Amino acid sequence: MSTPKIVIVGGNFAGLTGALELRRLLGDEVEITLISKDDKFVFIPSLIWVPFGWRKPQDISFALAPVLERAKIHFIHAPATRIDPTTKTVHTSLGSYSYDYLLIATGPYPQYEIVPGLGPNGYTHSICSIEHALHAQAGWKKLVDDPGPVVIGATQGASCFGAAYEFLFNFAHALRKARLAKKVPITFITAEPFCGHFGIGGLKGGQQMLEFFLKRLGIRWLTNVGVKEIVPNEVHLLDGQILPFKFAMIIPPFLGVEAIRNSPGLGNEKGFIPVKPTYQHQHFSDIYAAGVAVAVHVPWQTPLSVGVPKTGYPAETMAKIAAHNIAAQIKGDPPREEKEFGEIPALCVMDAGNMGVLILSDKMLPPRKFELLIPGPQAHWAKVAFEKYYLWKMQHGLVQLP
Repeated sequence: MSTPKIVIVGGNFAGLTGALELRRLLGDEVEITLISKDDKFVFIPSLIWVPFGWRKPQDISFALAPVLERAKIHFIHAPATRIDPTTKTVHTSLGSYSYDYLLIATGPYPQYEIVPGLGPNGYTHSICSIEHALHAQAGWKKLVDDPGPVVIGATQGASCFGAAYEFLFNFAHALRKARLAKKVPITFITAEPFCGHFGIGGLKGGQQMLEFFLKRLGIRWLTNVGVKEIVPNEVHLLDGQILPFKFAMIIPPFLGVEAIRNSPGLGNEKGFIPVKPTYQHQHFSDIYAAGVAVAVHVPWQTPLSVGVPKTGYPAETMAKIAAHNIAAQIKGDPPREEKEFGEIPALCVMDAGNMGVLILSDKMLPPRKFELLIPGPQAHWAKVAFEKYYLWKMQHGLVQLP
């Protein structure tokens, strides 16, 4: 009997977690290959600090190859270009790789083209990658030398609202440290129907808390607004408002990556994978998905399109469930572990420079039984401590503490 082949596409939160968990569960019984367009793991939550020089790229990343080599996992540093479920093949720029089981854990494709002039190739900044965060750092330095109005926020269809809020409050903190707060008016724009919706329907007391922070910092905010276009030094909104800026950071919507969109029958119209609660593909029992790649049903309608965030904690949770179910199938058992995305607990920190908010709830999506927001400086230090712990843990190939 041949050794089962497992291929993982993606090497960040969901991909690396899934690969290491599968090796832990199955030992040498299987051949595992991880394919990633990036050769480094990046702790994406810390990208909010890079523009201000509070983190360097090497502080929040590590090379994948040594970690995977120690775990006896083959590493293919190449972008996947297409997946063929009928021949069970992943095509990449370096060749094609067959699988018995596939875990798709690709990150997002930032859809800057949805708004003319949006993104690092246009007139605004982003924090969706290390390269984009470094580009924003150059923009921050220019603003310090020549202060003026700032626009921060997220477009219609965006899902990563937490990062927009974190960057906003860290930006305000950096301005205070640079003694520029009075010279730089900030406007926050969001497609959310209210501040603190976060793409998860909001949490009890969240709107009031955020609005208190915004008022205290003198930040103007506009909710339920969409972006029509960006031109040099101006954000044009769908309602006709024009916001001048010398620095702008606006989060775009996310699509599934090109490899999924190039694979007919694999993803939905946006390139995300439709899955069962086992994180199995709805039509292919040997394909699983985790993290951003998963299609999530939005259980509400808002005046402007608002996506659901798929952050690090749920990405890890999905990857572990998928790994356990793949292991069960290989051992001849049906996949049994199930948890709908909305049933995963919310556990995250919204950082605000030297402050923050711990966010806890029993479920990502409503209805919920338990919701708790804990503001204070301990939240900032909790995020710093978790960053150090998580990077250490993953760099040593530990999916969980020994």
